[in-house]
Amino acid sequence: MSIVEEHANITSLLGQWREGDLQAEHELSKLVQQKLHQLAATYMRQERPGHTLQPTALVNEAFISLMQADVDYQDRLHFFRLAGSIMRRILVDHARARNAAKRGDGLLQITLSDHALAVDDTNSIIGLHNAMQALAKFDQQKAEILDLQFFAGLSPAQIGELYGVSGKTIERSSKLAKAFIHQAI
Repeated sequence: MSIVEEHANITSLLGQWREGDLQAEHELSKLVQQKLHQLAATYMRQERPGHTLQPTALVNEAFISLMQADVDYQDRLHFFRLAGSIMRRILVDHARARNAAKRGDGLLQITLSDHALAVDDTNSIIGLHNAMQALAKFDQQKAEILDLQFFAGLSPAQIGELYGVSGKTIERSSKLAKAFIHQAI
């Protein structure tokens, strides 16, 4: 199934699920669980060795939050935006809980690449979260683009399709957003 077909299928399934179709919910869960697990595995490979949060636990928690959210998903953009926010919130909450037992401040080192988010320690994900919140106050759309790119795993071309602009436009916005994040950290 191509990316375009997959996105159209997700949008269709979201609509059917809203209307109470349990089969659509089942199909949607299969599509989304697979995508979320791929993203979670990528995130967890970049975490410190011995990290206590496993990819499957991250996926399960994110999926449960998505399915239980009292949200009328408007389209796939809305769904992916929420998925990215939920995955970021889970990672931040986990980092905060882990840091609750620690003392002292560490250096923040975050690498934002075109395809991945590399977080060196729990302070880094919290620092990233704080910087993302500051970016959202300054430019909500650029913060959403980074959420879609790093936490929902979409490419600039896919994000551009969702927003109705070119992938190059998204790449430029992403570049400016990353510069803001690096400056904020």
